[in-house]
Amino acid sequence: MGAQLVRAAADKTNEVAGDGTTTATVLAQAIVDEALRNISAGANSMMLRNGLEKAADVVVENIRELAKPITTKEEKAQVATISAQSEEIGKIIAEAMERVGDQGVITVDESKGFEIELEYKEGMQFDRGYASAYFVTNPDKMESVIEDPYLLVTDAKVSNLQELLPMLENFVKVSKNLVIIAEDIDGEALATLVLNKLRGTFNVLAIKAPGFGDRREAMLEDIAVLTGATLVSEKTGRKLDSTTIDDLGHADRVISDKDNTTIVGGKGAQDSINSRIEQIKAQISNSTSDYDKEKLQERLAKLSGGVAVINVGAATETELKEKKLRVEDAVNATKAAVEEGIVPGGEIALLRAREELTTLTSLGEEGLGAKILYNALGEPIRLLVSNSGEDPGKVLGEIQRMSKSQNNPNIGFDVREMDYVDMVERGVIDPAKVTRSALQNAVSVAVMIFTTETLVAEAPKKEEPMGGMNPGMGGMGGMDGMM
Repeated sequence: MGAQLVRAAADKTNEVAGDGTTTATVLAQAIVDEALRNISAGANSMMLRNGLEKAADVVVENIRELAKPITTKEEKAQVATISAQSEEIGKIIAEAMERVGDQGVITVDESKGFEIELEYKEGMQFDRGYASAYFVTNPDKMESVIEDPYLLVTDAKVSNLQELLPMLENFVKVSKNLVIIAEDIDGEALATLVLNKLRGTFNVLAIKAPGFGDRREAMLEDIAVLTGATLVSEKTGRKLDSTTIDDLGHADRVISDKDNTTIVGGKGAQDSINSRIEQIKAQISNSTSDYDKEKLQERLAKLSGGVAVINVGAATETELKEKKLRVEDAVNATKAAVEEGIVPGGEIALLRAREELTTLTSLGEEGLGAKILYNALGEPIRLLVSNSGEDPGKVLGEIQRMSKSQNNPNIGFDVREMDYVDMVERGVIDPAKVTRSALQNAVSVAVMIFTTETLVAEAPKKEEPMGGMNPGMGGMGGMDGMM
């Protein structure tokens, strides 16, 4: 159970910053080990917690002060190269960010070839995820990916699938991949969609519409134009029971997690998309409200920015999976660097950020908490140096000596070249957001572990012998079994 908590710190770091899982794990382990030793010797766990949390605030502030903003394409390529350990990948990610913008949508896909290629497609991302976790197709990433889907876009509330039954009966003859974007999907309708997905009747994903009020309607119209769908709305005299296959839009792929949905390769007519873009631009020019202008600019960016797709190829399936993960991590790391800046890599930022903790270590038992964090912040670089085959004590001493003699806080040990250099000049850098998130999540989970006396968990269920299938879930059937 302790391992699950530490894993939660790593997962949270990855979710927020897209990288830093190893650093979070090493820090959490180091903090817990020393805290438990001190508690066994009689230290007050709550005082240790207070000291740790105060010390963490100081270190986070120091990391922010160390951070240097990045803006150029070359700097972005540098960050991506370090994260992916590949100059080729670094250049491609920087090129993608230049094309779609720093906050633009970049997706990573598997290719049947052997190279890494970059392409651009019509698409957008909006801040609504799947309506139920039962739609997830990739449990590891907790996301649903529907390839070559048709899209039903409506501002109506879907409460009874009987209204859509005529369309669905015809639809399953054409495709099994359907995405429904609606104002709301009621419990009964949602349960029916989930059941039919589990039965394999068709591959469906339900998403609640983004935005509110008039903005929701406008965003649904944007999605309809992007995908070539007809917005099914009572305002235009259309009800759900009148929906036909011709009303559905089409896209290359739809990716949805619990928070966001990305449409890649919308099949809407380019003339219609361009016309919609010009319409939004005109609305921006005519608007007198700063708030309205801001929301219109957001819509314009979503509709006109498109999606950058990085297609990853490799010789073997194993290499492909590993390469794709490296590219995904590098995209996230580069976006994090743009957001909060960069700090010296090679775990030097943590070493520098801990220096001011020496003033807190004398404050009684709270000071003991600060000392625990001070020691823990040296553990990542010790492990890194040890894995390179060098003596951590010797290397740390030399870093401190050279840093003082040169008055340069960026001096570190480059384990690739096995020499002491200015890490920023060498291009060994980390996103400040990754370093900060790893620290904060490690401290949070470590405190939970050493201040908790008892954990309550569900007893593992005994495996029951294989029996007959539940007759209510059997059979794929057609749409006849849907209701």
